[in-house]
Amino acid sequence: MQALRRSRMAASPAFLRGGFRPFFLGGALWALVALALWLCQLAGVVTLPLAMDALAWHRHDMLFGFVGAVIAGFLLTAIPNWTGRLPIAGTPLLALALLWLAGRLALLFSAHIGPVAAAVVDVAFLPVLGAIAAREVLAARNRNLPAAVAVFALGIASALDHAAMNGLVDDPLAGMRLGLAVVTLLISLIGGRIVPSFTRNWLAKRANPGRLPTQPGRFDLFAIGLSAAALLGWTLWPSSVAGGGLLLLAAFVQLVRIARWQGHRTLGDPLVAILHIAYLWVPAGLALLGLAALSTAVPTSAAIHALTVGAMASMILAVMTRASLGHTGRALRADGPTTALYAAITLAALARVAAPLAVDWYTELMRLGGLLWAAAFLLFVARYGPILLAPRQGSSN
Repeated sequence: MQALRRSRMAASPAFLRGGFRPFFLGGALWALVALALWLCQLAGVVTLPLAMDALAWHRHDMLFGFVGAVIAGFLLTAIPNWTGRLPIAGTPLLALALLWLAGRLALLFSAHIGPVAAAVVDVAFLPVLGAIAAREVLAARNRNLPAAVAVFALGIASALDHAAMNGLVDDPLAGMRLGLAVVTLLISLIGGRIVPSFTRNWLAKRANPGRLPTQPGRFDLFAIGLSAAALLGWTLWPSSVAGGGLLLLAAFVQLVRIARWQGHRTLGDPLVAILHIAYLWVPAGLALLGLAALSTAVPTSAAIHALTVGAMASMILAVMTRASLGHTGRALRADGPTTALYAAITLAALARVAAPLAVDWYTELMRLGGLLWAAAFLLFVARYGPILLAPRQGSSN
């Protein structure tokens, strides 16, 4: 098996030599395309050939399509580091990327092919990705099986969301809440490893490193477990007062957790600082979810976008930029465009969270958030697209 993978790597173009290449670039491009289509639909410029409500399509495709692509790119790149096995490359990687793309097109043209066919094509991607991830970690007897389980759970959430869109589930947002909970927990699990690890490595190179973040321990497991319980409660009973209190407690524990990672000392390096800024949206989102459950004064949409535009999109751009540099042999340094895209996505999150809270400025803040989102991903595509398409530095092909 490893010999076959080695030969595929040698015969494949650079673009198919690592999962981060097609999925990071594809995910970023789709973040732009899907947003443009959604805004055109809202403006009445086009009528998308959808078999479902346009808002439901927008929610689903951003969470399970865009975010799903980046999860695939991350896992297919991280798993070889975790297991010591060669990465999926060549034709198998191309087939997986095309399966993801088929899901996007199936949903977009679901009025023509029918909602059932669209659901089957769309939902297929995540279980296949989960099976690949599970096979790799099990073959190496690696401890990261929970990451593969999370992908299967995200696939279940996607199927549940399709069922809701087709009127088979009473709660139209059940699948969305489950998917949002799974991705938030993935950030808590994986982010809880990489943020303190990269911070520790960066601080250790300073002249006066001072106190360094420690490896994840019991407190981190407690924070993840408490967040999982709170998010499960929100998924099942989104308006529960007890659930709201549990979300606020989880937010506080997550805030204590990130405070232990020395993020305030990394402001001199945007590549490290953005990881802390992105993770900070996790306790912010949990707190807003808790407040929304306890009071109608806080709109749920503010909490949702704190987790999606804030935690997810910010962490996605933080990870994609860092991995694209590191895995192509380039220096881990944030240049002007990279720093600018970090600023754009952070401001986009602030604008999108503020929009439902500042009713008088809702339209203006929505437009600003959309423009800043587009700017962030345009900058990523312009700066990192050529890197993702080119051979690794120091490689002859």
